[in-house]
Amino acid sequence: MSYKHKGFLLGIVSAVTYGMNPLFALPLYGRGMNVDSVLLFRYGLAAAFLAFLMKRRGIPFSVPVRRHGGALVSLALLFAFSSLCLFLSYRYMDAGIASTLLFVYPVMVAVLMALFYKERLTLFTLCCIALSLGGVGLLAQGSGGVPLSLAGICLVLLSALLYAVYMIRLDHSAVSHYPVLKLTFYCLLLGVPVFACRLLLPGGGLTLPASAFEWADVVCLSLLPTVVSLTLMTVAIQHIGPTPAAIIGALEPVTALFFGVLLFGEQLTPRICLGIVLILAAVLLIVGRVPLQHLVAEWLKRR
Repeated sequence: MSYKHKGFLLGIVSAVTYGMNPLFALPLYGRGMNVDSVLLFRYGLAAAFLAFLMKRRGIPFSVPVRRHGGALVSLALLFAFSSLCLFLSYRYMDAGIASTLLFVYPVMVAVLMALFYKERLTLFTLCCIALSLGGVGLLAQGSGGVPLSLAGICLVLLSALLYAVYMIRLDHSAVSHYPVLKLTFYCLLLGVPVFACRLLLPGGGLTLPASAFEWADVVCLSLLPTVVSLTLMTVAIQHIGPTPAAIIGALEPVTALFFGVLLFGEQLTPRICLGIVLILAAVLLIVGRVPLQHLVAEWLKRR
C-alpha cells in the first residue's frame, strides 16, 4: 500500500468513527447524564488510554513548556470547546442534522486560509460557499415545517468554526512534528479542565454512569470517535495533507445520519435531503478541486 493510499484509508476510518459521536452520546443523555459529565469521561478516559499506549511504546511525556506549552493549550481549548458546542447542539436538534451542519468547516478553512495565510479565494470557492449556505438555509427549516432551534444552529456553526481553526492551527503549529499519540494525548488532557470547571458552575454537577451499559457507552465514546478518530486523522493529514483529508470527512455526517435514522427515529424529508446534498456538494467541490488539479497536471505531463 502506497503512502498516500494509506493516508486515504486512515482518513476514511477516522471520518466513520467520528460520525459515531451521537451513537454513544445520545443514550447517555437519555439516561440522565449531562453534557459536561459525558465530555469529562470522554476526554479523561481517552487521555488515560493514550498515556498507557505512550508508556508501552516508550514515548516521553516531557515537553518544552516555554516553547510549546502555549501551542498545546490553544489546540486543546479549540478542540474542547468545539466538542462542547457540538454536544450541546444535540439537545436542540437531531444529531444527524447537527453533524451535517458541522461539515461546513472545510469551507470555513478555505475562507480562513485566504484571510490569514493569503491563499487565493477564487470565484469557484465563493460559489461553493454560497451553495453550502443555501443548504444550511434549507436545513434551518427542520422537519414538518418546524424551524430548527436558532441556538442549535449557532452552536453547531460555532463548533465548525472552532474545529476549522483547530485544523489550521494543527497544520501550522510548532508541535505538528510531535508523535501522533503524544500530540493527541495533550490535546485531550488539557481539555479536561474545561469540563471539570463547568461542572462547578451553578446548575452543574457530576453525573456518573449508572449501569454496565452506560459504562460501555462511555468507554466506546472515549475510544472510537475520540482516540481512534483523532489519531488516525492526524496521521492522515501528515500523509495526504489537510485538504484531501477534509473531503473524506464527508463520511462523518453520513455516518451520523445513518445511525440517527436507524436507531433514534430521526426523520428525513425531501427538503432536508436537498439541504444535505447542497452542503456535501459544496464541500466536496471545494476540497476535491485540489486533488483534481493534481490529477490533471499529472495527466498533462504524460501527454
